[in-house]
Amino acid sequence: MTNLSSPHATQPSPARRMVLMMALLLALPFTFAVQSAHAASPAEAFIDQNVVKGLSILGDKSITEQQRRDKFRTFLTGLTDLKRIALFTLGPAKRTATDAEKAQFVDAFRDFAVAIYETRLSNYSGQTLKVTGSQTTGRGDTIVNAMIIDPHASSAADKNLPVAFRVSDDGGKLVVIDVNVLGVWLAIEERDQFSSFLGDHGNNVGALVAHLKDLTAQFRSGAALPDQKQQ
Repeated sequence: MTNLSSPHATQPSPARRMVLMMALLLALPFTFAVQSAHAASPAEAFIDQNVVKGLSILGDKSITEQQRRDKFRTFLTGLTDLKRIALFTLGPAKRTATDAEKAQFVDAFRDFAVAIYETRLSNYSGQTLKVTGSQTTGRGDTIVNAMIIDPHASSAADKNLPVAFRVSDDGGKLVVIDVNVLGVWLAIEERDQFSSFLGDHGNNVGALVAHLKDLTAQFRSGAALPDQKQQ
């Protein structure tokens, strides 16, 4: 069975890459200081402005940690179209799953996503996000290109990590629907991981929901997941 994720493993396996990208999608726009002072497109401005908004929430010392988490969760779910991402990652199983199964999967996916962000709340240590440009896709989405600049990276190659965000216009509201790190798009990577799991479990969406819930609980407890234990 393919392990979908681990918060502790250090090897760049497909599962680890998926977690890295998910973490960036959920945490990077809010935990990295923005370096670009100019945005040439609405989508670039959207990424820039939400960095500032997220940082203001995380840096608000006038509220309790729980209040900050709750406020940030509301901000997160408003910025990313988690339902759209979840249903895409369900892949072909979306066509055969019942409405109830899809609703349960979306809920489990949302909790899983939030759990990943929760593990990264204290990880900010001076990294910056610099928006470098954008281009429109054939589907009408905008790819916003950016660079993570990490002054603490141990190697020159890691000091400047290129990333890209896919921003979509959802009825006049811009939302992040995917992110690219190390040349791989998160949603596609997740879809492959979930399809592998479903292939090993008789296309049982309920089993995938239960597995996501288990992973969510392990993320929140800080427990080592199976792929980490094998290393």
